[in-house]
Amino acid sequence: MQVIITSWLTEQGIQAPYITLSSVVIGCLLILLFCSVSFYIAKNYVLAVIHKLISTSKNTWDDHLFDHQVFSRISLLVPFVLLLLLTPFFLEAESLLAVVLMVFAKVGICFQVARSISALLNVINSLYQQKASERYLPLNSTLQVIKLVVYLVATILATSLLLDRSPLYLLSGLGALTAVLILVFQDTIKGLVASIQISANKMVAPGDWIELPKYGADGDVIEIGLNTVKVKNFDNTVTTVPTYALTSDSFKNWRGMLNSGGRRIKRAIVIDLSSIKFYNSEQLETLKSVQLIASYLADKQTEIRQQAAQEVTGNTNTAAIINTRQLTNIGTFRAYISAYLKQHPKVHHEMTCMVRQLHATEVGLPLELYFFSSDQDWVNYEAIQADIFDHLYAAAPLFDLRVFQHPSGYDWQNANANA
Repeated sequence: MQVIITSWLTEQGIQAPYITLSSVVIGCLLILLFCSVSFYIAKNYVLAVIHKLISTSKNTWDDHLFDHQVFSRISLLVPFVLLLLLTPFFLEAESLLAVVLMVFAKVGICFQVARSISALLNVINSLYQQKASERYLPLNSTLQVIKLVVYLVATILATSLLLDRSPLYLLSGLGALTAVLILVFQDTIKGLVASIQISANKMVAPGDWIELPKYGADGDVIEIGLNTVKVKNFDNTVTTVPTYALTSDSFKNWRGMLNSGGRRIKRAIVIDLSSIKFYNSEQLETLKSVQLIASYLADKQTEIRQQAAQEVTGNTNTAAIINTRQLTNIGTFRAYISAYLKQHPKVHHEMTCMVRQLHATEVGLPLELYFFSSDQDWVNYEAIQADIFDHLYAAAPLFDLRVFQHPSGYDWQNANANA
């Protein structure tokens, strides 16, 4: 073709000193034209046909090929391949320009093949995330390692082409740089080891709700990568955590709670100690109208009467209330709370449900409620416990109990008014 171009230029009357330069320029323009046209056809026509075939296909896996631009990256190989093939055809193969263009084409092919393989690996990862029932396999980290190796091989090949040396020559020099490579890729190596440990021990998987206070992460895991783990917090921010931090530091995984079917509620009502007292018979009769504790009161009164009849009184003064067993308002209120929780439709009845006293403090006697809601949704969960405690705060005065709080301005105003 170079001879044909030279002959045509001679026929056009181009002077001899300019024929060589003109033939080179025309050859470069023809190469550029063919490469541009081939890329245009591949991108706008061939890809359109492939996209149409994929859209009409009943399979879903082939959609990922187009979503991750596999065919788009392969289409970019066409101009590089044509550049490699047409350069010795339109230019002198031994010329410096031809050598530069051919090396450029080979380097472009190396990296474009690496990008195409990377896109295929992304397709594999997407199919796994879509189809896998369990996501403990560290596929994402493994694929990232494969990508790293692919790009490393492409870089070595490209460097060998630029230096006109064998790739084995470059690989032999990497042995002396082992310590440097380990230092450079130490986070990658630790991340790979950590991802294998995370998978083997099933510590965390995408979709798990985890807490890492050290890194300010509190939300759902969206990706476990080779070097980082991405956590989407509940305020829609994304926290990036080193992968090895999940094995070197402690974190809380809420997966067990989600799988159990219940979500724990653990809160206390602080009772004013000065409001705790014994019940008399009139108060107990009034409380029998409360259906949830009617049977409890009847059983307790029967039990107390039987115990009193069996006791040897001797010189004991049974008229004093302290000398006989009595019901207290705090105990009755605790029984009411327990009965209220057991009949509540939003409380998980197959999990622990109890009401207990904690150590008395300077602010009062805490009654701690420990139970599980059957609804794990955050909004519903908060609404359930709010409804329960709303009811209990309102019910406490019916048992002659006061919920403790520090004096407020309203309390001081009432005290001054009464004074």
